[in-house]
Amino acid sequence: MTDDGERRARVTLSRVVEPGDEVCGRWVREVGAREAVRWLSGGEGQPRGMTDSRWAGLRARAERADPEGDLGRARDAGVRFVCPGDPEWPAQLDDLGDGRPLGLWVRGLSSLRIWALRSVAVVGARACTEYGAHMAATLGAGLAERGWVVVSGGAYGVDGAAHRGALGAGGATVAVLACGVDRPYPRGHTQLISRIAEQGLVIGELPPGAHPTPSRFILRNRVIAALTRGTVVVEAAYRSGALVTARAAQRLGRFTMGVPGPATSSLSAGVHELLRGEAVLVTDAAEVAELVGDMGELAPERRGPVLPRDLLPPGARRVLAALPARRPSAVDEIARGAATTTDDAVGRLYELRALGFVERHGDGWKLTRQASTSVRDDREGR
Repeated sequence: MTDDGERRARVTLSRVVEPGDEVCGRWVREVGAREAVRWLSGGEGQPRGMTDSRWAGLRARAERADPEGDLGRARDAGVRFVCPGDPEWPAQLDDLGDGRPLGLWVRGLSSLRIWALRSVAVVGARACTEYGAHMAATLGAGLAERGWVVVSGGAYGVDGAAHRGALGAGGATVAVLACGVDRPYPRGHTQLISRIAEQGLVIGELPPGAHPTPSRFILRNRVIAALTRGTVVVEAAYRSGALVTARAAQRLGRFTMGVPGPATSSLSAGVHELLRGEAVLVTDAAEVAELVGDMGELAPERRGPVLPRDLLPPGARRVLAALPARRPSAVDEIARGAATTTDDAVGRLYELRALGFVERHGDGWKLTRQASTSVRDDREGR
């Protein structure tokens, strides 16, 4: 368990250091969080690999840091600060190396570590189509029903649809924000994020009151990728933050999946580019669970409908295929077409008549109207 001094030091650094800063992350790893705060207070020189101007900027931030105030505001908002070494810390975040979070601010009652063990990220375009929103909501609901935690970024579009799908199914969902978890962003999702905090978890690296920036959105995505077993992308253009999440997942050795869309849609172009690489095509929650889940979590076998003619023995199917679609045919002609004897063809024809596939016209045999349509569709591949 992290002691109070280490926790306060990491709270201070969360106010000073930007998320994902690997130079500062290496410095903290080498000297420790408390020693890093002492350096910022003027106790030592500056870390190696850091410019004078950058060091001056960090020290200016440190002068304004108020860890006790941040922890107090967090408590008032029902938020806790989870550090590496805490029982609730998800160990898979350590895969980020020096870019791992200094700590996470967590809003919600459940254990982040336990939930992250069986979680999947569902991300995609903010300005998604109706198709994208439908697929994200369906995936969110389906994964939740299978006992998976749905992780996303709380944004408009695909993120919001995935969260709503999981919540609607009575399942678990986690929103990873690029700002303080006490100030929902975007504002239009205030009610959604509040509901996630009640039924799930809202987490972030930034201290209470911190505002989002473009770079913080991008860096937030590495946490989504590292926290989960795999990332599903639902609609993404070539320049999309969702692709950043997917590529981070690939670098970390996590599963990467994509939901295909129309080839003519620019919002599917980024997903299709992923699918041309190492990503796996998925169309529903069962296929996602089969890929990221445990042994035995198999998606059902996919096939077209079973037709009556599929149940016929091979000999009867050959005779049926040998009958012309529109005219009666003699038995010897049918036998030649089926590559069998006349006696065998006669026996098969009477069997087919009993099943409603053929009818006799004098000395000839002909397909019934229903069988004629079915056989024609089969031959044309419909």
